Amino acid sequence: MIYQSPYPPIALTGESITERVLRGLGPDPSRVVLIDGPSGRELTAGALEEGIRRLAGGLVARGLGKGDVVAILAPNCPEYAVAFHGIAYAGATVTTINPTYTAPEVAHQLDDSGARLLITVPAFLETAKAAAGGRDIFVIGEAEGATPLTALMGAPLAAQVPVEAATDVVVLPYSSGTTGLPKGVRLTHRNLVANVDQCLAVIGCEAGEWSVGFLPFFHIYGQTVLMNMHLAAGAGVVTMPRFDLEQFLTLAAKHRTPTLFSAPPVAVALAKHPMVAGFDLGHVERFFSGAAPLGGAVGDAVAGRLGCLSVQGYGMTEMSPVSHATPRGQARTGSVGVTLPSTECRIVVAGRDAGPGEAGELWVRGPQVMAGYHNRPEATAETLVDGWLKTGDLAEVDAEGWVFIRDRMKELIKVKGFQVAPAEVEEALLTCPMVKDAAVKGVPDDEAGEVPVAFIVPAEGADEAAIRAHLAARLAHYKLPRRISFIDAIPKSASGKILRRMLPV
Repeated sequence: MIYQSPYPPIALTGESITERVLRGLGPDPSRVVLIDGPSGRELTAGALEEGIRRLAGGLVARGLGKGDVVAILAPNCPEYAVAFHGIAYAGATVTTINPTYTAPEVAHQLDDSGARLLITVPAFLETAKAAAGGRDIFVIGEAEGATPLTALMGAPLAAQVPVEAATDVVVLPYSSGTTGLPKGVRLTHRNLVANVDQCLAVIGCEAGEWSVGFLPFFHIYGQTVLMNMHLAAGAGVVTMPRFDLEQFLTLAAKHRTPTLFSAPPVAVALAKHPMVAGFDLGHVERFFSGAAPLGGAVGDAVAGRLGCLSVQGYGMTEMSPVSHATPRGQARTGSVGVTLPSTECRIVVAGRDAGPGEAGELWVRGPQVMAGYHNRPEATAETLVDGWLKTGDLAEVDAEGWVFIRDRMKELIKVKGFQVAPAEVEEALLTCPMVKDAAVKGVPDDEAGEVPVAFIVPAEGADEAAIRAHLAARLAHYKLPRRISFIDAIPKSASGKILRRMLPV
């Protein structure tokens, strides 16, 4: 049983992702499109386009183009868009690196991707030098002893270096590694352009509206939904180099943002932190969460507190990243929405298609699905089957086509044959006022096979017995954690996914 999108197909234009963005900037070069949140520094549409064309010209003059990889190691800032699209306009491939990586992690990605040079910022220069392995380094801004990015600029490139949109890889992000070592994900121009237009059709973004972008641009969620979708829609992004609740609330209030694009950890803060009450957020129409499952109770708490809709989308790096999203103006508790245009999905159980309401592995097919993993043919063959991407996520579809993600299949805990979804236990924990944040994983057990254990960031005065009583009133006995440990913080990726492999045993 194949589920189709309720939306008409999108047009596959053959544009590069940068051509799509430049087309969407609109006719006014003086319009501000990017603002650096901490400083207020502005970048206009004209300056963005000029920077892209000049960087592309400089790269081409240095002999870089199709088949070459350029790395970006930087936090969110207006110049990130210049660097990203300048590389793409030159026909080269961008590999985006998590700026919290250590030097060995950066070096691994540089080597694995085959990056020719590295663009970074002064704050990460020492890490970049330790990892570069002789590669040239260019710095956004200025730093003593470093070559500024402006030195890489050249004569403006008049047109996109010709690319084959369907096959040429424009970005090589690395998967977050929540269930294994990071792998380079080969995303083409068509993948990115299609997903921008798919998102615009369902998530929606109006010309002139602003969003606060703390979701990192190195991660495909922030890259597609914040940076590229907003620029291609004629909208704007206020960038934040890292998440800070007070700054996020201040910028959202100042720029009257209609949508708060976020991830589950921020939902917990918006639902529970007393600081939120001090800001006028009456302009917010929806809280949009992605990157990890958001429990319905937490989402409802955000909606009730802010007086807005709380909605979700679903995706993964391998899908550029969105395959499902909640249409603008609608909401359904616990659902990640409907299938995007030009996208199909299946729910597969033991090799057969499941029916409505039956849970199974979500498979997705569409123009946003990756070309494969970089230098990982075996992993590619395991994940892509006849054009279908096997997501590894447990999902079900209701009678009206709305999709509900239940959990990562690999993270399911089997207790005496019964399946326990960590996300379900985490949601129950987060409804307890004594719990600030939580994560659950399975550990081996001689009697039961596996048992769930919980890791909790406690609120002041938290009591384990009271937390257990709270859970016992909400969950079947086999879902209750065998052990509860209080810890200082839950390990998470920059996009908000819980890194269960980093939790203590």
